[in-house]
Amino acid sequence: MIEKFRFTLKRFINHLLFLSFYLPSFLVSLAWGVRIPILPLYASEISSGYGLMGLVVAGAGLGTLVADLPAGRLIQRMNKRQAMILGISMDALSTLALFWVDSIWLAIGLRFISGAGHAVFSITRHIHITRAVRTGLRGRAISLFGGVMRIGLFVGPALGGVLAAQYGLRLPFVAFALVSLAAIGVLALAKDGFESTKTGAAAQAAAPAGGLRQAMAGRFWLFSAASIGHILAQIIRAGEQLILPLWGADVLMLSPAQIGWVVSMTSAVSMTLFYPVGLIMDHWGRKFAIVPSFLIMGVALAALPLASGFWGLMLVSGLVGLGHGLGSGTMMTLGSDLSPKEGRSAYLSAWRLIGDAGNSGGPLILGWVAQALTLPLAALTIAGAGLLAGAVFTFLVPETLNKSSQGVMADQPGTG
Repeated sequence: MIEKFRFTLKRFINHLLFLSFYLPSFLVSLAWGVRIPILPLYASEISSGYGLMGLVVAGAGLGTLVADLPAGRLIQRMNKRQAMILGISMDALSTLALFWVDSIWLAIGLRFISGAGHAVFSITRHIHITRAVRTGLRGRAISLFGGVMRIGLFVGPALGGVLAAQYGLRLPFVAFALVSLAAIGVLALAKDGFESTKTGAAAQAAAPAGGLRQAMAGRFWLFSAASIGHILAQIIRAGEQLILPLWGADVLMLSPAQIGWVVSMTSAVSMTLFYPVGLIMDHWGRKFAIVPSFLIMGVALAALPLASGFWGLMLVSGLVGLGHGLGSGTMMTLGSDLSPKEGRSAYLSAWRLIGDAGNSGGPLILGWVAQALTLPLAALTIAGAGLLAGAVFTFLVPETLNKSSQGVMADQPGTG
């Protein structure tokens, strides 16, 4: 058993996608994890009121939202490795600048730039994995990506919380930049991984760049239904990243280190589920993972007002992590399944745009509801988005796993 695990681990590390996709994704998620529990606390330090605090957290989502479609057009004309490096650099430099910023509006502007950079990186990464992995392995490949991301999001918040407790709320922004620099270094070494997934002349002819109009031909209503679920899914995912730290800080009066552990608990649970989720998606269907994921997250956040101490909040965080884990890579997999060869960059940019509308909307909705009413009602509002997402994917979105094409590559042979 141990030898089999070692063989699998060695094969994974030697795979061309390890350097070009999985390792930089891990490092980016680690950096994001360092920042997650700190941003709400940093925002509360330089502003008053939940509305502006929510805008600081949502600023990156708004930047990504605006940049998604232009980024898709830019990526069509760029080397994919260079595009990923550009995106990480924008995110890292704008986050590092927060170390010196005391103005709430300047902080919001920097967060906007951070989100634009993340749009470039994320869309390029999605295109890269969609082209590189055949349909029948896509669920496992992307759920593995989700697991790798969650490992980074498990380690990062605890690290960010400890750094903030020991050295102040702003040092984690420096740590974010340093980890991002490591990710850039990995991508600089990953030339072979990108060259191996280039399509040949025949494949290029079969999959022209195309635009959004060509990509949407015959797919508009399916895209619309899936988009509703995607927006709701991202609302609850983004909302829980804000509500858990705020509940710990404002209601339970926990320390930054304790809040870091609470946020890490979500990823500690979710990162254990990526492999079985991949098998579920590739053998039973995408909806068997998607629907339970958002229903569980909705129920968990609805129970948040019952958390009366550190361990109660840890329990809620663990339940959220269970839902998160069941959704590991599901939205990326669904987007890849729905994307056509013609106009794939434009289609995945639009898919990303829809998700980012929910991603930026979650903190804004939570901040506005908390400002106008109470934090418990804000938690219930975000929980409702999760329950609605489960209903939409159950009744409005068909199953996208085509078992008859499980041996067919997404774009080209030999790279799965």
